[in-house]
Amino acid sequence: MKKAYFNWSTGKDSALALHKILLNSDYTVGTLITTVNQKFKRVSMHGVSEILLEEQAKQIGLPLYKIYFPEDVSRETYNNIMKSNLKEIIAKGNYKFSVFGDIFLEDLKAFREIKLAEMGLKGVFPLWKINSFKIIEEFINLGFKAITVSVNANLLDKSFVGRIIDKQFVKDLPKNIDVCGENGEFHTFVFDGPIFKQPIAFKIGEKVLKTYPSNSSDTWDSSFWYCDLKPI
Repeated sequence: MKKAYFNWSTGKDSALALHKILLNSDYTVGTLITTVNQKFKRVSMHGVSEILLEEQAKQIGLPLYKIYFPEDVSRETYNNIMKSNLKEIIAKGNYKFSVFGDIFLEDLKAFREIKLAEMGLKGVFPLWKINSFKIIEEFINLGFKAITVSVNANLLDKSFVGRIIDKQFVKDLPKNIDVCGENGEFHTFVFDGPIFKQPIAFKIGEKVLKTYPSNSSDTWDSSFWYCDLKPI
């Protein structure tokens, strides 16, 4: 049996990848790992509260290991924090494999594999190179339910944040947007599906626009609409 930890983002691709790896008898998943903003107590990029993250892990039935990062973190600091935490995780669980929900970003996959190799780990990518339309169709048909918690404001307007991921959502997406948001167009929070014992209760809170400073003329990933989800 191959011992693995799972890189949990709280979102739909992560949920489907976890579902697939849990059904794969070659692997056993020992823990979920999630990066969290230390100041705001929210999941990195997705902005989901730590409380809802913990509820996901509870309903999935796996331990959760949180890696905390400061609000402003350099690439060097990020790598150092990750390395030190992974050493602890590997030592405790004797893991040899690290599972991700990546779909088609070659550069990201290559970067992950280089960093993992430095730690004596191998990457596992259950969704790799599967067509995005097939992934979102399978996600919906399996009974998973998710809501958008952040969208790239440079590509999608406010109406797309706080929406349930369903067939109508997919139809409404502009043609230049990947239906799984693999390029960072949108991020989601999964609250029900076959990996959960019970659905996760929440209510929709405020929708806010946040703009971040950019070090170049490229405005990609500099402005996001966020939808806050309140635990019930």
